[in-house]
Amino acid sequence: MKTVTSADGTAIAYERTGSGPPLVLVHGTLVNHTSWEPSRPRFEDHFTVYAMDRRGLGESGDNDEYALEREAEDVGAVAESIDEPVVLLGHSYGALISLEAAFRTDNLRTLVLYEPLFQVGAQKLYSEDLLAEMKALHEAGENERLIVLFFEDILKLPPAEIDALRSDPIWQDFLDGARTVYRETQAENEYEFDPARFAELTTPTILVSGSESSEDFTNATDGLDDALPNSRIVTLDGQGHDGALSAPDLFVDEVHAAISESD
Repeated sequence: MKTVTSADGTAIAYERTGSGPPLVLVHGTLVNHTSWEPSRPRFEDHFTVYAMDRRGLGESGDNDEYALEREAEDVGAVAESIDEPVVLLGHSYGALISLEAAFRTDNLRTLVLYEPLFQVGAQKLYSEDLLAEMKALHEAGENERLIVLFFEDILKLPPAEIDALRSDPIWQDFLDGARTVYRETQAENEYEFDPARFAELTTPTILVSGSESSEDFTNATDGLDDALPNSRIVTLDGQGHDGALSAPDLFVDEVHAAISESD
């Protein structure tokens, strides 16, 4: 793993593989750069892949003072360290961070966002009761219960899918990343989406959406598509929020085709 230093001095780790134009991968909540393993080998056929660990996860450092803006600076630092414009691909919370990173670097060729989640309309994403329950579990070190709550109430995964994940080796990554879940969920809930901010964000943007994803995700994708001047939606048929994991071939094919068309 190599590292870059973010604006606040935090070391951000990434792994570089493949060959071709640069593609920076920004993972979502609970996981680390290895969550891209199902799709990364196929991306490596087309790109030099920079799979980063977000702060507090994997081999990256951390800081006691957390803010979503610091994470956006982390992504910007990785992009700025590369000597040609990059394709920036983020998933879930990583997509929200990547969206904000687009305001912090000029070194972008294309932005690819797989279902960033934020408030659309007046009502907050999550109730105060849910956040209080998450905080209590976080402070008590009840990592497994916290993970299950996150999957049930935020990602809205069915019990059978959660049970399948529990028996997968990735569950250990979830346990390792559980300490960052509450702070990221809280930051996501506090994020204020102002469509006017994005009127001049002209970077070609691909918004990836699962046809089976919950309404919260599709509403955010539609709202962002309306706000951006140069965006399009790519739908993964038959998939939900985890299509990069459940259907990696479809995911890579659709994303690579959309990137090629955006040039």
